Amino acid sequence: MEPITLTTERLVLRPHLPCDVDETYAACQDPAIARWIPVAVPYRRSDAEEYVTRAAPERWREGTEFNLVARLGADGPLVATLGLVPAGNHAHEIGFWAVAGHRGKGYATEALLAVARWAFTELGCVRLVWRAGLGNDASRAVAEKAGFRVEGVQRAGMEHRGLLRDCWVASLLPADLGLPSPLPSEPLPYGTRTDGASLSVAGPKVRP
Repeated sequence: MEPITLTTERLVLRPHLPCDVDETYAACQDPAIARWIPVAVPYRRSDAEEYVTRAAPERWREGTEFNLVARLGADGPLVATLGLVPAGNHAHEIGFWAVAGHRGKGYATEALLAVARWAFTELGCVRLVWRAGLGNDASRAVAEKAGFRVEGVQRAGMEHRGLLRDCWVASLLPADLGLPSPLPSEPLPYGTRTDGASLSVAGPKVRP
């Protein structure tokens, strides 16, 4: 996959460039990012340089990592970054963070939807996964606004600073955005067991 540029009503999304280092470094001084995102603490300029380098075209061509920066127009300020990595057969996991001064304006949701549509239509993704540590309500709000459905809690599902933490997990399918899936799926009806038997939604009856 060659590096791409996506445009939305307000944003331009593209792979990182060396000119993004300063704003990435400044954004990652935010304690809220350090709390939830596995960035270095303290976050140095060299860390920003390494992160931007990870967006090298080779990683795109190898299909191992797809990092994008979201800006308000081609020359506007950096408002968010997003990263997409393979996560098993036909699935990819997406993560993101928004710059403190640009939160609450829908930019992260707008960017997330643009990347999701691209992944479903151009990358062959059939299931997009989002995970975040319990309590990261801002990230969850963005994911849900983009149409992700929270499936539950993974116990000790993610590592953060040497600790395993419980995390929410959610998914987005092409059908959720009105898009065809590269691979048909057959979700089980609610209340159906995997052995084909029907479950009682009301639960078992208990004798008085």
